[in-house]
Amino acid sequence: MLTFLKSAATNHDGRLDAPLIDASAFSAGVYELHVHIGAYFRKAKQASSTPAFLDIVTVRFGVDDPGRNYHVPLLVSPWGYQVYRGS
Repeated sequence: MLTFLKSAATNHDGRLDAPLIDASAFSAGVYELHVHIGAYFRKAKQASSTPAFLDIVTVRFGVDDPGRNYHVPLLVSPWGYQVYRGS
């Protein structure tokens, strides 16, 4: 079962201004990000098609050590995306 934690919007560089989850609230488990890239590209007036080819990208990842730093870069275009564990 998933528990909603937070909603956030990216800045003009496409990044969050602060960590998505405060370190004190971070725990081991499975996390899921839902990134609304269709809305992002519509707002930027770069929509690829209607409906969007990719609308919401879901990234599910596991955290085994909440004391470590987790950076989850998501590179997007209207036609594809790439996600990886950053440093």
